[in-house]
Amino acid sequence: MFTRLLLTMFTLTVGLLMMTGPVQADKYTAIYLAIDAALENTQRNVRDKDGTTLTPDDQKSNKKDINITTKIRKVLIKDKSLSVNAHNIKIITSNRIVTLRGIVENADESMTVEKVAKKTHGVIRIDNQLEIKSPIKT
Repeated sequence: MFTRLLLTMFTLTVGLLMMTGPVQADKYTAIYLAIDAALENTQRNVRDKDGTTLTPDDQKSNKKDINITTKIRKVLIKDKSLSVNAHNIKIITSNRIVTLRGIVENADESMTVEKVAKKTHGVIRIDNQLEIKSPIKT
């Protein structure tokens, strides 16, 4: 009986160690990769905090501006040819003027997003501040 209990405890301990070992390695690997990432955006975040660029907090809460932003977002999300980055851009509408901010994969995506915004009913002007994703450095 005692031997069986020890064997069970040993098996559970080894199994637990085997399961958590790779997780720890992956966690630390991700940290090191993030430090050296070519697409690290700390500089963009600092730039956005200085108050000179529009952020989603600048989105007006009037019904027309909210509807414009919602319509653009819905069309972009439905377009499966766009990248995840393009789906996640910032769309800021203020007095029916749409500002597009964020990173897209290439110039074609930038143009596609801008065209969607231009076609949206009620938009007066587009301020396209989209940035092209930097190529990964090897």
